[in-house]
Amino acid sequence: MTTTAARPFDSRTDDTLRTLAEGGQYKHLRMLASPMDAEVRLRRDDGSHHDCLCFCSNNYLGLANHPEVVEAGIEGLRKYGAGTASVRFICGTFEPHEQLEATIAAYMGTESSYTFVSCWNATEALFPTFCEAGDVIVSDELNHACIIDSMRLTPVIKKGVRKAVYKHSDMASLREVLKKCAADPEITGQIWVVTDGVFSMEGDIADLPAIRGLCDAFGALLVVDDSHGHGVMGETGRGTHEHYGMAGTEARRHEGTEGAAGRVDYFTGTLGKALGGGAGGFIAGPKRGTELVIQRGRPTLFSNALPVTVACSANKAIEIVMREPERVARLRTNTAYARERIKGAGFEVIESPTAICPIIVGETAKAIAMSARLLELGVFVIGFGYPVVPEGVARLRVQVSAAHTEAHIDALVDALKKL
Repeated sequence: MTTTAARPFDSRTDDTLRTLAEGGQYKHLRMLASPMDAEVRLRRDDGSHHDCLCFCSNNYLGLANHPEVVEAGIEGLRKYGAGTASVRFICGTFEPHEQLEATIAAYMGTESSYTFVSCWNATEALFPTFCEAGDVIVSDELNHACIIDSMRLTPVIKKGVRKAVYKHSDMASLREVLKKCAADPEITGQIWVVTDGVFSMEGDIADLPAIRGLCDAFGALLVVDDSHGHGVMGETGRGTHEHYGMAGTEARRHEGTEGAAGRVDYFTGTLGKALGGGAGGFIAGPKRGTELVIQRGRPTLFSNALPVTVACSANKAIEIVMREPERVARLRTNTAYARERIKGAGFEVIESPTAICPIIVGETAKAIAMSARLLELGVFVIGFGYPVVPEGVARLRVQVSAAHTEAHIDALVDALKKL
């Protein structure tokens, strides 16, 4: 027997999509017809193409289309095929995975690392694997969605794990939360503090020295997701910890950090932004942690390895970052120039040392409309609004790359002025 009555999922989904379209908040996927670079070719709805400047990519060092990165991926594909076609502990690990994990550890200054198909998977593996009943995870309120979802998932898998949140980059709030955790009789295990290194929507950075000090005072372990810090922060692009002088053995001053990168206990990170731009994520830190992930991490035990071509490309990208620190210097120069020019054009841009330049415009529909108009003017910038950021502080997120020239940035500002 058939029925014409709408099913609940169908009707409510249609209502949601209609509301988004009517409110000017409907997101459209743009089709790329070229590699990711400072300039890209987009496909229009009618099938024609147009070239535009790209200021919305996380390709911070311009490595996504670097000839050596491309060739390394091709060679890996030729030599090893597409991938493991299974889980690493079942069918084995390719040498490119081993090499990449050694390269990541050297780059991050840690004892070891372990890779995943995404940083989301890496974060989803870390807390459910590391935490046990009596532990508590303390998070900055503006941490990335992968951290939030990992925190939500952990108590489901490990009963008795608690959660707490502190106000964004507010050290007094963090201290108060940690004091309450230390006094809570149900919190008998490990305290974990987790923060983004660079916050993707604000473009600001965590105060890692202050957070480390509070972690030491309360016996907490510090986890940093530095996905937007790799290749961007620090003199050689190691990340936010290098920016603060917390990288390397000379910074290991607190007890029990053997194998950690200075004063950060564990990192999660991505290979899909500055470090090649393809895909993949990792956990980096002491070997005891990565070994536990190999033995017990559900995303490790039940998911395929990173595709070997991506592993080879990412490995080459990190090699290039380590041998060419001038790329990081060029990114820093470009970012300073972009902020100066955008402010000079009369726009409010959030100050920070990162390559993310958010221009606050107000309402979500306005941000999306401005983004569409910029694209008509040949500049690809995305407008972000609710629910990614709170309503009323929607923004255009300009992201600068080492591949951009001053002429590219001048063209961006000229288009902004036309708004």
